[in-house]
Amino acid sequence: MSFSFGPPTRPRRPNLTPMIDVVFLLLVFFMLASRFGTDMILPLELAGSGAGGYSGPPRLVDIRPDGLELNGVPVAEAELASRLSTLASTPQDAIVLRAQDGAELQRVIDAIELLRAGGFERFVMVE
Repeated sequence: MSFSFGPPTRPRRPNLTPMIDVVFLLLVFFMLASRFGTDMILPLELAGSGAGGYSGPPRLVDIRPDGLELNGVPVAEAELASRLSTLASTPQDAIVLRAQDGAELQRVIDAIELLRAGGFERFVMVE
């Protein structure tokens, strides 16, 4: 006595289309979510890192949430570089930057870019 359950069936091959769709959706998501080419290197020295001695008149730029101060005196962004040039003998003189509470990192970067445009090259960050 033999049992027959019908004609033999061929094994089914898995359908890969949904998996490929998911992979392409993930690829598109990560390509759109990532940001390319926006990295920037800030040339900062940290105070106390052996960056050399400090000489000359004080050049402390306080970066506040609402503006800038040079040696404790409020200064407009447009005149910061010209006022600092009277205090620095060369563009390689260190400019000390101090971010006050509530100041965003973007304000620090904007101040550095403003000073770079004014010809200054060396910045020291303090707390």
